Amino acid sequence: MSRVLITGATGFTGRYLASQLSRLGHEVHGTIYGEAAAIVEGASRYHRVDLADPAALDRVVDQVSPTEVVHLAAIAFVGHREPDEMYRTNIVGTRNLLEALANATIRPRAVLLASSAQIYGNAHEGVLDENTPVSPANDYAVTKAAAELTARLYAKRVPLIIVRPFNYTGRGQSPDFLIPKIVDHVRSGATEIELGNLDVARDFSDVRGVVDAYVRLLKEPAAIDGTYNVCSGRATSIRHILDEVGRVSGRELRVKVNASFVRADEASSLRGSAAKLESVIGRLRMPPLEETLRWMLEA
Repeated sequence: MSRVLITGATGFTGRYLASQLSRLGHEVHGTIYGEAAAIVEGASRYHRVDLADPAALDRVVDQVSPTEVVHLAAIAFVGHREPDEMYRTNIVGTRNLLEALANATIRPRAVLLASSAQIYGNAHEGVLDENTPVSPANDYAVTKAAAELTARLYAKRVPLIIVRPFNYTGRGQSPDFLIPKIVDHVRSGATEIELGNLDVARDFSDVRGVVDAYVRLLKEPAAIDGTYNVCSGRATSIRHILDEVGRVSGRELRVKVNASFVRADEASSLRGSAAKLESVIGRLRMPPLEETLRWMLEA
């Protein structure tokens, strides 16, 4: 039975990943940060550790001796008000973890590092694959691009798999993000919502499909040393999402366009290509967005 260490195990993605790995019979360990971090179903043991503390990370890695590692811990909200904290966590924290894994007495056989498709930026039109030039447009995307570059320093010492997930959502995601914000407004009985450009179309996935892809990558030796988009391959407009939520819930929201939410010079439509990912793990099991929205609304 493998031992999987998940950083950020109590976060949105980590909770689903821990639960799925546990169901598959893996021994799951999770790192958590902060006194208020909630313990969730899935992990057999939690380890309270700060990614900024290299010595503490060394101790956790040696104690767990993980066979696989999934690095999810990060500040992921683009509008986070303390960019210095985001840079420390997402870049320095990643380096500290990789250093601990590289120096471990027993090295893991696979380390999955969660980057982000946001590193491609918002200006590229059409289908984005792993060869699309990197052009980050915000601090979060810059930190993820930098984390990928940092990981290259460890490529000969750590068996890395890098994933670039596009937008994904599901039950339990913070309403700071677009789709949970819309769902939350409907469920709370609101009649109006502030949004940006309703006609931009983006690639949206379901957290359950994303987690399934991560698990399958961990099990596939051919995935090592690769970088993979994780996406639905479909572009869906914000207007369509609003219409679908209204259709499923029977309620419509009046939209007030907030000019501060509208980005200048952004592509009207972009989506990812999952061809490289599927060439390694086979067909993705990604629920359609309409099913995801219904699942969230019925929570």
